[in-house]
Amino acid sequence: MSKNIKRVAYIGLLAAFAVVISYVESLLPINIGIPGVKPGLANFVIVIALYEFNVKDAFMINLIRILIVGMMFGNLFSILFSISGAVVSLIVMALVKKIKGMSLFGVSVAGGVAHNVGQLIVAAFVVNTYTIGYYIPVLIIAGIITGILVGIPASIVRGVLHKILVSERIN
Repeated sequence: MSKNIKRVAYIGLLAAFAVVISYVESLLPINIGIPGVKPGLANFVIVIALYEFNVKDAFMINLIRILIVGMMFGNLFSILFSISGAVVSLIVMALVKKIKGMSLFGVSVAGGVAHNVGQLIVAAFVVNTYTIGYYIPVLIIAGIITGILVGIPASIVRGVLHKILVSERIN
């Protein structure tokens, strides 16, 4: 099988895995009392894709996940908020990953914080007020915590997946 076919197959599997994780997360009764804050566990797939593939592939996986989950369980606004957070997060993670000595955990935390800030920017436009900016400290703390929660499984799974991809000569 050619390298490109294997790559597309793995990207499809990662996108499907991210969709399943998003669905399972939606079933969990997680309510920490802060509107809009959730663990975002499916983002660990994006962190892995960023390390094992490239930014374009990670973006495609995230876009597929957001569109499928948004169409199945959300609405146009949930898709808009998810995409805004995902784009800002991926850009920040790609830039932070280039910093020498930055760990996967650091990249994941930066992505968690950036995701929340991206969504807050869209929310400010939607509600037409910038006073929700006072919510930034809470979202930064939430982003740090969720970034750590995402970084732990991402680090474990990446180690296993990296061995598979190297043996298959895909990445």
